[in-house]
Amino acid sequence: MTIQAIIFDVDGTLADTEDGHRKSFNKAFAENKLDWSWDAALYNQLLGVTGGKERIKYFVEGFLPGFTRPEDIEEFVKHLHKVKTAHYTAMLREGHIPLRPGIKQLLTDARNGNIRLAIATTTSPENVATLLQQGLGADGASWFEVIGCGDVVPHKKPAPDVYFWVLEKMGLPAADCIALEDSENGLRSSLAAGIKTFVTLNHYTRNQNFSGAEAVFNDLTDLGNFYRVTGLPLPKQQFSV
Repeated sequence: MTIQAIIFDVDGTLADTEDGHRKSFNKAFAENKLDWSWDAALYNQLLGVTGGKERIKYFVEGFLPGFTRPEDIEEFVKHLHKVKTAHYTAMLREGHIPLRPGIKQLLTDARNGNIRLAIATTTSPENVATLLQQGLGADGASWFEVIGCGDVVPHKKPAPDVYFWVLEKMGLPAADCIALEDSENGLRSSLAAGIKTFVTLNHYTRNQNFSGAEAVFNDLTDLGNFYRVTGLPLPKQQFSV
């Protein structure tokens, strides 16, 4: 197989974002005078649902039996998520959520090696744009040929929709791509689209089931090993990242 493109997840893959999301949700709840607080253990459970708005709805329906639902629950959830996104992007702009080790070097090497880059994520366009700007510079989004995010497809991960969407936009078959994911839901999504997938672990996903992944890494500190395992036609030397 000749690898022509790498398709990246964002949250937990490009950057360790999940605690930033969790804290931003809590700020949004407090700002709206809701006595909800998501600690790390609870948030770990909620991460089984992809998408921020979907996560709020799941919490309301499954964890708050005594909560009086607003008449327009959809608008209620949409507003909470909008406030949460504002807090999260502020954290990004303040530099509190850097890219994970090795990511910027991998992206740079891929571009230099004429490997096409894309993103397939369930997070919002605002979150993606701000993270890329902070981590890669003002033109960070331009590093990626296609960015599939948020509600661009009706079904979020673990459904394969966003990967199929990205493949269609790039005009590539799944066999010419690899995906980089961090979660079981993400892995199920990319595998269902027929894409060979490599996983980088984080605190929240370390104990998830990654059967079907080509390989699982703690992080990309050792890029030389990553290149050997994936077969990417990129520099094989070790990097200091």
